[in-house]
Amino acid sequence: MILSVDNIHKSYGKEKVLKGITFQINHPQIIALVGPNGSGKSTLLNIITNILTADTGKVTVLGNSNQDPHIFRDIAYMQDNSVLYDYLTGYDHLQFIGDMQGSTKQDINATTEKLGITQYMNKKVKKYSLGMKQHLLLAMAILNKPKLLILDEPMNGLDPTSAILVRDLLIELHAKGTTILLSSHNLAEIDRVTPSILFLKNGKLMEEDISKYEKTRYFLTVSDKNAASDILKENGFLFTTEDEGIQIYQKDNTLQAVLTTLENEGITIHDIDKQVTGSEERYKHLFVEDSEVGDAPISI
Repeated sequence: MILSVDNIHKSYGKEKVLKGITFQINHPQIIALVGPNGSGKSTLLNIITNILTADTGKVTVLGNSNQDPHIFRDIAYMQDNSVLYDYLTGYDHLQFIGDMQGSTKQDINATTEKLGITQYMNKKVKKYSLGMKQHLLLAMAILNKPKLLILDEPMNGLDPTSAILVRDLLIELHAKGTTILLSSHNLAEIDRVTPSILFLKNGKLMEEDISKYEKTRYFLTVSDKNAASDILKENGFLFTTEDEGIQIYQKDNTLQAVLTTLENEGITIHDIDKQVTGSEERYKHLFVEDSEVGDAPISI
């Protein structure tokens, strides 16, 4: 078992934040932890990594208690940028972690090159933008090639290009056997990396089958958006126009029929971007509408 969280309770004064959190991760995968601000996501991650102590309950990581410091040879935790030191350079941070973990200078260079951050590693962190700090935090987290990688809001402050880089990196790490537990508010990015989502509401986790809420949509970039819109309208297709092109949902149309119709009318299709959403639909039901929370343990 990679991670076992058993009946975790945590209160701050009279406020009960976590109310019996129980779940297991049994095989390498990417798991997302989703909930509104203040729902206890960071508290749960801090308890898993033994930064905070639970009121009751137990956490086991890779077969050992989370209170065993040796687990940090095989796991890593990316927190927010408050853990960074303004007067140190990015390289200083990585070298310190490398010395603790036994990583070499070559390991550090390979990590910074993978993330494309080599050019500012010798600058002091106080000169970093939010996105640069996020890149550094991620580099610090993956330096020791962890078996379990825990990330708290890894997409925070990233521009679209950087978000794509991080997303691809997470998928690559998972493909190599790393288990990733991440919290994020970016539901679109979550849907791109995993269907396995833990929703945290009212101090409890919900076990969900996201496939029930999945929607597939396509963004078409075409040679003439206005002409394409007229053609689709005349042929009875359902669609919306966006700045970049045309959006259609799979449930409303057959993609091939749309493409054939446009091509027969002389419209060139430059690009097709497929997006599968599910977490956003379920989030709406859980946190925008009124829903009940179950108590069943979760094993994923």
